[in-house]
Amino acid sequence: MRRLRLSGRIRQNGTMNQVDYLRISLVDRCNFRCQYCMPEGSDLAYVLQQDLLTQAELLTLLREVFIPVGFTRFRLTGGEPLIRPGVVEIVSAIAQFPETKDLSMTTNAFLLESMAQDLYDAGLRRINISLDSLVPEIFDQIIGHRGKSRWQQVWDGIQAAHRIGFSPLKLNVVVIPGVNDHEVLELAALSLDREWHVRFIEFMPIGNDQLFQQQGWIDSETIRQQIRERWGLTEASVKGNGPADVFRIPGAKGTLGFISQMSECFCDRCNRMRLSADGWLRPCLLNEIGQIDLRSQLRSGVSTQALREQVSELLGLKPEINYKQRDSGTTGKYHRTMSQIGG
Repeated sequence: MRRLRLSGRIRQNGTMNQVDYLRISLVDRCNFRCQYCMPEGSDLAYVLQQDLLTQAELLTLLREVFIPVGFTRFRLTGGEPLIRPGVVEIVSAIAQFPETKDLSMTTNAFLLESMAQDLYDAGLRRINISLDSLVPEIFDQIIGHRGKSRWQQVWDGIQAAHRIGFSPLKLNVVVIPGVNDHEVLELAALSLDREWHVRFIEFMPIGNDQLFQQQGWIDSETIRQQIRERWGLTEASVKGNGPADVFRIPGAKGTLGFISQMSECFCDRCNRMRLSADGWLRPCLLNEIGQIDLRSQLRSGVSTQALREQVSELLGLKPEINYKQRDSGTTGKYHRTMSQIGG
């Protein structure tokens, strides 16, 4: 295969695919323990505070390493990013980089109601919120919570984000057979009279292999067919930063997206890399080879120019480091859960 690497672009079989999207995990801890994200009953080895990228280190890497090689779109993730101290200041700093074309965040919204206005004022405009159920009891089951339900506080956070003006406001739904798959139509209906964008995500074997083995996953086409039979479904002329195939119920204000990483592999159009909270750069969510420890090198005095060269080289290798080629890389269990990777 002939390939030309230039400023974050990979030429593959004559087509240009720009890798310009970096998902940044701000912290690996979370105030939820979702079934598909953290293994039930296990003790996670959280990153020690001193091993997290500091705010200064993160901004240095963005300014002197990632932006110069072509990254212009950034998503802040976790764990839960809103529990990271200084998150508003981080948002403000990234939003002020002149090269930043897009800045977004994925959150569980539990702390969002009181923080939404500050985040918006800091420059955040797009937000994705995990909402896997409209039934409080099922919601609490999925997030691994016992006691007073957390559903209402999350819903209040969603309403606050909507009221303040985050747009598009996206709701992420991981569909788990036998748990929340019977709610597909109710969740899809959230897009009817609000300009909300509901994203149905195929359940992946990361974080809870046992649940995946027991209950498997539902392919996106099966979910689409349910919606077609109820309302009809048309392709929407909307293209986001990610791999979602976007549709719209006729007459609806919002859209429905389908992220089909299990049934419809989209490695060939992947445009992203992931930076973990402790500074590991990962070129593929589902393949662990090719990772670079940027934090340790930065702290040991390696120049940002040298780090830039490493990242640039990894960009050139990315087409071969993907889920389709996973058998040549990862073996056995994944070393990190979804919460530790950053999703």
